[in-house]
Amino acid sequence: MLLAIDIGNTNIVIGGIRDGKIVFEARVATDHIKTSDQYGVDIKNILSLFHTKPEDIRDCIISSVVPPVFNSVRTGVMKVIRKPPMVVGPGIRTGLNIQMDTPSQVGSDRIVIAVAALAEYKPPLALVDMGTATTIEVVGKGSTYLGGCIIPGVRVSLEALTSKTAQLPGIQLDRPRRVIGKNTVDCMRSGIMYGTAAMLDGMLDRVEEELGCSTTVVATGGMAQFIIPLCRRKIILEKDLLLKGLYVLYQKNVQERRKGEG
Repeated sequence: MLLAIDIGNTNIVIGGIRDGKIVFEARVATDHIKTSDQYGVDIKNILSLFHTKPEDIRDCIISSVVPPVFNSVRTGVMKVIRKPPMVVGPGIRTGLNIQMDTPSQVGSDRIVIAVAALAEYKPPLALVDMGTATTIEVVGKGSTYLGGCIIPGVRVSLEALTSKTAQLPGIQLDRPRRVIGKNTVDCMRSGIMYGTAAMLDGMLDRVEEELGCSTTVVATGGMAQFIIPLCRRKIILEKDLLLKGLYVLYQKNVQERRKGEG
């Protein structure tokens, strides 16, 4: 079994993949304070929760956008499975032609999602990831990574709104009953939820206008399941795009890894 780990700003996604199928998936909070021992315990407990032994894990791949946490998780993994994980970063084969001013600045999670989407859909693609930030990335023909947009995430926007306004309360992000709210909570919920959906519709229209062609739009991330149904345009929801991308990247690089170990 392959252990696939993505370290995000809010959550760490941990998945087990066997023969290309996701056997289990779990999330733990990203914590800058935790030691490698604590992350090792977290990983071991998750494996146990899904009736998996450390010796069942033949290898591991990690992507991270949180450098202070990466080393603790990496070391924690090594303590559990007794071998260093493959890391998504410089030197790894992706198959992407990255046309950015500074290709090395593209987050590893962006690379993973692009690789996963290209394995299942034909470009041009517009890929939406709704996590701590909401990002849109564009992949053109020839597996060309063209760039994208970074937007404050849904919860980040809500936290900014409630923390900067004395009379607006914290709310749950349930689906609004209507666009025109009849009380403060409904007004806030409508603004955040429908406002984000309308923003995505508008941004994707502008992306396609700039490209000069339509795109297949694929969305992933923790908030996507709540926002995408409110969008007016067709958007494919892919819950496990990160784990699928990590598996594809592992397959692209495993032979070189085995040569290095030999």
